[in-house]
Amino acid sequence: MAGINNILEKTYEPKQVEDKLYKEWMDKGYFHAIIDKDKKPFTIVIPPPNITGQLHMGHALDNTLQDILIRWKRMQGYSALWLPGTDHASIATEAKIVEAMAEEGLTKEMIGREKFLERAWEWKEHYGGRIVEQLKKLGSSCDWARERFTMDEGLSEAVKEVFVRLYEKGLIYRGERIINWCPKCNTSISDAEVEYEEKEGHFWHIKYPIKDSNEYIVIATTRPETMLGDTAVAVHPEDERYKHLVGKTVILPLVNREIPIITDDFVEKDFGTGAVKITPAHDPNDFEAGLRHNLPQIKVI
Repeated sequence: MAGINNILEKTYEPKQVEDKLYKEWMDKGYFHAIIDKDKKPFTIVIPPPNITGQLHMGHALDNTLQDILIRWKRMQGYSALWLPGTDHASIATEAKIVEAMAEEGLTKEMIGREKFLERAWEWKEHYGGRIVEQLKKLGSSCDWARERFTMDEGLSEAVKEVFVRLYEKGLIYRGERIINWCPKCNTSISDAEVEYEEKEGHFWHIKYPIKDSNEYIVIATTRPETMLGDTAVAVHPEDERYKHLVGKTVILPLVNREIPIITDDFVEKDFGTGAVKITPAHDPNDFEAGLRHNLPQIKVI
């Protein structure tokens, strides 16, 4: 009979149970998927976490849901594979490495390309390994024998092959889009990598002369530097002040280009003067308005 010291703890102690149990699962290959023609396949490719640091609560939630699904499918008799991996996330990872180097008083230019790449791979081994261990701590039932990294040579070749095939089928094209541009990295970056900072601004009121008339329309803008890229002036369709001007053209100051006065519901009648300049190449809202009204996109910055 077990002694009194072997009774269950009052509180759950994961260290006493989970590592041992997970090791047993791994040793017995419970997560390893094999091709079985008698079973229907079911696969989840893990959205690979970036190697920029460590997992957060969002990863914990997402991977728990995936784990529930893949375990459920195994119990239903599927040949179930949960494919794990990590993402190089090169721009974000580079920023993290540069930040760490700065604490040592170093820059990329000081150490050169090859030394920087050495540091990048060291970072991947350290933080990529940490992320994998964190996933295991969550009990993730991935097939770790198939773990991949987005810069693995085979994967890179596969991506190029699929890209070319899609391009040849006309499914990939190059279009104009509003992007986040980093002047320091000289590349585009994702919305998730943008750090926003609020600053006090103010309106600039500019008169746009109406063509063949002594009238003008006053637009209010916080971005006068983009006016050279204006391709329209917009007012709200129910704004009585400007109904007589809709359909006419104005002369864009400085460049004397004719641009139309249009209506769009996104304009707020009570904001500024109720008349806004439309610069499709330099504002997300204007970009969408430009698509709706088939306006040209003129890049001036």
